[in-house]
Amino acid sequence: MYAIVRSGGRQHKVAVGDIVEVDKIPTAKVGDTVELSTLLVVDGEAVTSDPWVLAGIKVQVEIVDHHKGAKIDILRYKNKTGYRRRQGHRQQYTAIKVTGIPAAAK
Repeated sequence: MYAIVRSGGRQHKVAVGDIVEVDKIPTAKVGDTVELSTLLVVDGEAVTSDPWVLAGIKVQVEIVDHHKGAKIDILRYKNKTGYRRRQGHRQQYTAIKVTGIPAAAK
C-alpha cells in the first residue's frame, strides 16, 4: 500500500515505514506527529483517486529531523564590466517517517 501526498507544493510517493525528505515544516518539532493531505491511495489493485473520499484520508507522519541540504553556489558575471556577484543557498529540509496510511472507506 502506498499513497501520493502533498507537502510544500511538491508530491511524494510514500509507504508505511518510509523516511522521506520534504521542505521544512516550521511548526513541527522533532518527535511530533503531523498529518499530510493525500492525492492518491493505492492498496493492491484498488486505486482511490476520488477527491471526496481522499478528503477524509490523512497520512500520519512523524518528524525525524530538521537539516540543511547541500550548498548551492550562485555566480553572476558580466564580461568586460567588472560585475561579479556570488551568492550561496542551503535549502532547509525536514525528514519524516510515515507511520500510517488509513484505508479508504468504500
